[in-house]
Amino acid sequence: MSAVFVSTGQSLSLVDHVCPCAGSGLTLVCPCLIRDKPPMDELKNPIHPVMLVGAGPGDPELLTMKAHRLLSEVDVIVYDRLVAKEILALIPKEVERVFAGKRASNHYMAQDDINALLADLARTGKRVMRLKGGDPFVFGRGGEEALHLVQQGIPFEVVPGITSSAGCAAYAGIPLTHRGMAHGVRFVTGHTKGDEPLDLDWRSLADPNTTLVVYMGMTNVDEIAAKLIEHGLDPATPAGVLNMGTRPNQKTLITTLADLPNAVHDEAIKGATLFVIGRVVSLAKDLSWFGEIPQG
Repeated sequence: MSAVFVSTGQSLSLVDHVCPCAGSGLTLVCPCLIRDKPPMDELKNPIHPVMLVGAGPGDPELLTMKAHRLLSEVDVIVYDRLVAKEILALIPKEVERVFAGKRASNHYMAQDDINALLADLARTGKRVMRLKGGDPFVFGRGGEEALHLVQQGIPFEVVPGITSSAGCAAYAGIPLTHRGMAHGVRFVTGHTKGDEPLDLDWRSLADPNTTLVVYMGMTNVDEIAAKLIEHGLDPATPAGVLNMGTRPNQKTLITTLADLPNAVHDEAIKGATLFVIGRVVSLAKDLSWFGEIPQG
């Protein structure tokens, strides 16, 4: 038995402790009492929460105050193709930028690699932001990134953004719900992983009383229109093509479900695009207030 002085931070206290390493003498700090001591590299590089941040649909003035503040408080930002250049211009020059790319079937960086990158950067002690268009938890794969960070023991925070469906539809003059026209709204993705089929509940989606918003549907626009009509949705249902919404080059096309594929192909639409399908789209002719006025 040896007497050991243990520091509590404010004073030293004498305790009885069977110490195999201190012999019979007195020691100020007994190694046996120091448990779970972090490695020296962790002491030098404390891990900060990774910030999963939504940049909104494009207009920099739609960026949340918190997201705007964090742009200048982090050390490195991993960003996607859909983040508007006007928002990237708000990032201070001293902040490191890493482009993660990502567009349908053409990924500059695979998702697994992005997940690993976020964890690796956090371990260096840098303050890391993952910046993505819209909202990180609405077809942004932010959930996958958050789960990976949890599995790696790395903390994270989520800063929601205005999701593209809400922002772009509002700028096109299309209320997603409207009394007497739509009592609900559905968000679906029109893109699948690799060559997997577009396996959606078409019968449920072909509801004339609900607004349907399709993210990433450009590649499969022909199938989307055909399947909805096949399962009962009127071919004359109004449909909107919202391209580069909320940005200076926003383009809105108003057509019908039957003509949706032709409208997309004829106009050679490129860039960030949403489809809005439902009766509420007909209101755009009266409510459009930003950019080009849609022609019915």
